[in-house]
Amino acid sequence: MRTSSTRGAVLLLIDLQNAIDHPDWGVRNKPFAEEKISRLLTRWRAEKWPVWHVRHDSVEPASHYRPGQPGHDFKPEVAPLPGEPVIPKRTNNAFIGTGLEDRLREGGHTTLVVVGVITNNSVEATVRMAGNLGFDTYLVEDGCFTFGRADWNGRFWSAEEVHAISLANLHGEYCTVVTAEEALNDAS
Repeated sequence: MRTSSTRGAVLLLIDLQNAIDHPDWGVRNKPFAEEKISRLLTRWRAEKWPVWHVRHDSVEPASHYRPGQPGHDFKPEVAPLPGEPVIPKRTNNAFIGTGLEDRLREGGHTTLVVVGVITNNSVEATVRMAGNLGFDTYLVEDGCFTFGRADWNGRFWSAEEVHAISLANLHGEYCTVVTAEEALNDAS
């Protein structure tokens, strides 16, 4: 799948809003994901490479991601700076109804480095679409996280297990899964 380098790629941050810290979600994996993302942000900003933020604007009345709720705000440690594009979305896929594909193509961007939440939801949906649309996509495994959940049969799977299966579903066919360190080294 890998045909390029992360150097100069669009760093796409998905749904990194305060809502993700609400206790309703349960126990997450990758407790240091925001630190890894911050390192990537620092490098991308220093190099003046494109940094784009996806913001979930939920239409569900009870959602912590709904506009007007405290959870709708970006997490301060990974919040957009002035001039960094913010792409609002209403579904779990950053390409649906947002114009993201057109904006990427108009800007000549062919490579994405993806971080954010939730690994098996918005991250997976967006990465699948990016791969299907022909973007060379890197998913930073320690720059995203998820929560434990029960499967269809009622068996509970830990956040780390759900995360690992989601990455396995994506790697090779839709993206190249890398660590933050690998993404930083590849960008050198």
